[in-house]
Amino acid sequence: MDVAQKTTELVKSLVQVHDLDECRNISNGAVFIIASGASAKDFPLKKYADVPMITMNGAISMFIGTGIKPYFFMCSDDAFYREQPRLFAEAMRLSQRVAVTQSHAYYQALNPKGELYLLTRAPRLSWLGLLGRRDRELIRSRKLGAGRNRSLGFSKNLKRGFFDARTVAYVALQVAYHLGFSKVFLVGVDLNQSVKRFYETPGALVSPCTLDEHFHTRILPSFKILSKYVMNPDFQVYNLSSTSRIPAELVPRVTFEDVDRMIGA
Repeated sequence: MDVAQKTTELVKSLVQVHDLDECRNISNGAVFIIASGASAKDFPLKKYADVPMITMNGAISMFIGTGIKPYFFMCSDDAFYREQPRLFAEAMRLSQRVAVTQSHAYYQALNPKGELYLLTRAPRLSWLGLLGRRDRELIRSRKLGAGRNRSLGFSKNLKRGFFDARTVAYVALQVAYHLGFSKVFLVGVDLNQSVKRFYETPGALVSPCTLDEHFHTRILPSFKILSKYVMNPDFQVYNLSSTSRIPAELVPRVTFEDVDRMIGA
């Protein structure tokens, strides 16, 4: 039994862990992905309360006191629990479903009221694998690149692992695909390190941010994979942030008027 299997068994002994196959293709239609960028503060949460929402890390603060429960809460950052324990606890209390990496298994605070799913990283592809048959579920760049590039991709089946782009919003996109949603609207995916997250206040503890460090090496190349190899008429992604660093030619930008037209609100 490897480390991942031992971790899963440990968590199962403490709290019920659901198999990722249980939530595969259980949904359809539109979903909002709510991130922490400053532009998210303008999102009319209550207007779209009937549309499923996937949120992450400190963006859970938007839901506190609203009576609206996130369809899914995402956390792939091991440090978030330690840096923002109150918000992590709120996420466990409010969310219908929770997906975290297996390293969270050792946190006593991992006791969600909703369904719990554990995520593992997709396996790194060898040079021999790059030359072999294309994988229809673990999508990777078709360029033969350096070692870093071989760890980039997009997972259509989280049971086989997820790809890390150094922004949890990218993991949330893989969750949206796994769940079966076909129209994804990004909220607060600004990726601007120089601007505070919408929920941060003066004097409060601020979690470190490494967006600038990884933007050109992991984030942007990952969104290029999403745009070129994943997005199609059956899986469309749109960006509601007018200040996002994601180029519009990769993920088209829309307004709330566009959203209303597309989802029939």
